Amino acid sequence: MDTTSGYLQDILQKQRAFFQTGATRSAGWRKEKLRTLRKLLTDNERAISDALYADLRKSESEVIATELFPVLDEIDYLLKHLNKWMRPEKVRASLLTEPSKNEIRREPLGCTLILGTWNYPLNLILLPLAGAFSGGNCAVLKPSELAPATSTLVKKLIGEQFDDHVAAVVEGGAETAEELLSLRFDKIFFTGSPRIGKRVMQKAAEHLIPVTLELGGKSPAIVHSDADIRKAARRVMWGKLINCGQTCVAPDFVFVHESVKTAFLDEAAKAIRKFYGKHPEKAEDYGRIISLRHHERLVRLMTGAHVIVGGGHDAATKYIEPTLVDGIGWDHPLMSEEIFGPVLPVLTYTDPAAMIAQLLSMEPPLALYIFSSSDAFADRILRGVPHGGTCINDTIMHIVNPNLPFGGVGTSGTGQYHGRYSFEAFTRPHAVMRRGLFPDPSFRYPPYKRTAFFLKKFFVR
Repeated sequence: MDTTSGYLQDILQKQRAFFQTGATRSAGWRKEKLRTLRKLLTDNERAISDALYADLRKSESEVIATELFPVLDEIDYLLKHLNKWMRPEKVRASLLTEPSKNEIRREPLGCTLILGTWNYPLNLILLPLAGAFSGGNCAVLKPSELAPATSTLVKKLIGEQFDDHVAAVVEGGAETAEELLSLRFDKIFFTGSPRIGKRVMQKAAEHLIPVTLELGGKSPAIVHSDADIRKAARRVMWGKLINCGQTCVAPDFVFVHESVKTAFLDEAAKAIRKFYGKHPEKAEDYGRIISLRHHERLVRLMTGAHVIVGGGHDAATKYIEPTLVDGIGWDHPLMSEEIFGPVLPVLTYTDPAAMIAQLLSMEPPLALYIFSSSDAFADRILRGVPHGGTCINDTIMHIVNPNLPFGGVGTSGTGQYHGRYSFEAFTRPHAVMRRGLFPDPSFRYPPYKRTAFFLKKFFVR
C-alpha cells in the first residue's frame, strides 16, 4: 500500500474539501455515521472476535465485554444526547454588553487524526472515532501495527462502510505515524505510552494542533487495614488480569497495609485459582502477551523478584502466568516502569502519610484504586495524590460510566473523553454575541476621558 506523504496528503485534502462543504454539521449526518459504525460492529462480531483472538488470544466473552460493548454503549449514549449537546447554550450578558443575546456553540474541529494502540486495538480506535463523528468531523485512523489482524480488519470494515473523504484507515509502522504527524490536521487523538505521547505532542506543536493524549503510568491500588480483604483481592486481581494485564488502567502495583498483607496474599492467590484454575495456560479467558519483545521485557523485569504465586512463562506461546511478587524495593526494575502485564508487585505500608509521600514522588498515574471502609481515609488520598481517575472499593469500573470523564494528568495524559467529554474533545466552544443597535452611548468612543470616568466610578474599586 502506498503510504507516502503524497498519498496521505491526498486523503487529508479530500477530507478537508468535504468538511468545507458543511455536510458534517447537521445532526442527521452525524447520527447516520454513528449508526453505520454501530451496524458495522454488530454485523461483524464473529470476524472481530477472530481477529482479536489472533492478536491477543482474547476469548469471545472478553471481546464482547472489553472491545465491542464499550464502543456500542458510547455510540448509544452519543445518539441519545447529541441533539441536546448541539443546541447553542444561552448565557447572560454582562452589564457592559447589554443589550445583547449571547450563546456558546460547539463547533466541529474539521479533519482529525486518531492514532490507536495495540492492547485494545478495536475499542481504542473506534471509540474515539464515534466521538469524532458526534462532533461533526472527518477522521484518518492509524491502527497499531502490533495487532495486525485487527488492524487489517478495521481497514477493511471502515473502507467498506465509509468513503475515504469521511473516514480512512492507514496501516503502517512508526514511519507512517511520523508521516501523518507531519500533516496539518485540526486535531490529534493519541492513545499509547508517555514516551510516544511526548513525540506526538512535539510534532503537533509545529502546527499548533490541539491534542488529546491518553497515556498510562503506574496506577496503584491501596488496600487499607479496614478494607474487605476478600473483595479487595478479587477485584484487584480481576482488574489486573483482564487482557493479560495489558490495560492502561490496570492496577500496576498494590500498596497493602502491613496488618492485612498475609490475608491479602492468600485471597489474591485464591482469586487467581478461581478465575483460571490450576493451569491458566489452558483457561479460555486468559490471553497472551502481544509480542515476543514485550514477553521478553516482562520476563526480564521479573528477574530476581520474590515470586509468591505464578512466575511461569513460555516464549513460544507468549504466555506469562498470573504472578504475585513480594519483597521488592522501590529501586527494583518492576517499579521503574509501567508493567503492562500479569505481574503484580505487593508492597506494604503502616503510616498513611509515608505512603502518600511515596506516591507523590512518582509520576501521576492514570488511575488510583482505594479499598477502605473509611470515607475520610479515601478523601485524604484523593486530595493528596494527583491522578487521572479514581475507583473506590473496585478497579476499572469508573471508565465504564459514560457520565464520567476518562483521562490522565501530567505524564498520564491530557484531555478527556467518553460520553459528553468525547463530543467536547472533538469540538470547540464558539462564542456568539448579537448586539442591539440602541442605545449607542457616546462614552464608549474616543476621546476616552468620559469613558475612564465612567469605568472608575462604577467598576474600579
